[in-house]
Amino acid sequence: MRILSGIQPSGKLHIGNYFGMMRPAIERQTQGEAFLFIADYHALTSVTDPAALRAASRDVALDFLACGIDPRRTAFYRQSDVPEVTELTWLLSTVTPMGLLERCHSYKDKTARGLASTHALFAYPVLMAADILSVQADVVPVGRDQKQHVEVTRDLALKFNHAFGEVFRIPRAEIRDDVAVVPGIDGQKMSKSYGNTIELFGHPAEARRRIMRMVTDSRTLEEPKDPGACNVYALFRLFADDDERREMEARYAAGGLGYGTVKKELAERFEAAFSPMRQRRAELEANPDYVEEVLRDGAARARGEARATLSAARRAIGLD
Repeated sequence: MRILSGIQPSGKLHIGNYFGMMRPAIERQTQGEAFLFIADYHALTSVTDPAALRAASRDVALDFLACGIDPRRTAFYRQSDVPEVTELTWLLSTVTPMGLLERCHSYKDKTARGLASTHALFAYPVLMAADILSVQADVVPVGRDQKQHVEVTRDLALKFNHAFGEVFRIPRAEIRDDVAVVPGIDGQKMSKSYGNTIELFGHPAEARRRIMRMVTDSRTLEEPKDPGACNVYALFRLFADDDERREMEARYAAGGLGYGTVKKELAERFEAAFSPMRQRRAELEANPDYVEEVLRDGAARARGEARATLSAARRAIGLD
């Protein structure tokens, strides 16, 4: 089974990225042939500063390696180091109905948030399809907000295969229902665009400060509380095992537990979890040649697959 994941270098990675995408990607390294890319082409729809894009791409590479991506198990690469993807995007565009793209909610959501209405943003799902199909991925783990793009990929692969012959595997989306939406410090979904994140590798004091600022209800110390309605508990449970969750839920229900106490416990667990990774990240940052070597090797593996796919698509469509 071939598994593909990707993430945009559009800002500092946070707890939501880790539990929603990074940790599952690390776990999947032992479940199949893994490909993981830094989606710098996709980031161009929102990042317009070249220096910021380079820095963010480097940071994503450091973050994933520090958190446990093993380049012996995962082909880890920059999207822009596999140029075959862009040519394949054009070939797929020839079978892409405008109506299919017009129905994609991501474009509407992003333009509503103020992103420029560009062809790149509109055609984003076609580039994503090329990412997936270029390496002939079987499984694409995504959040529910990205499921539609995998469905577009399936549609385009089927249309191309029907028109020109069997070239592409038909991938499937994998939605993990056991990964809940990670709330930010304001109670909304944690997102860079909301400014409500807790960074993985920011200064520890800043992470603690943001945890202590998390929004809660106005119940007094003595009152019983509902852990299911508490943003602080929603983060705490991600760092706890089943017994620890049950114990904390009982403390909530009994009363006498202040939200400040839970925030302090959460901050301690956050630091215990990410302190060793922060040290590993510092070691990697001091060895940039190794990081570049990892990305080059990953790109070579991905390009080998992408060249074969593109060659087959070119032959099928009449270009070779």
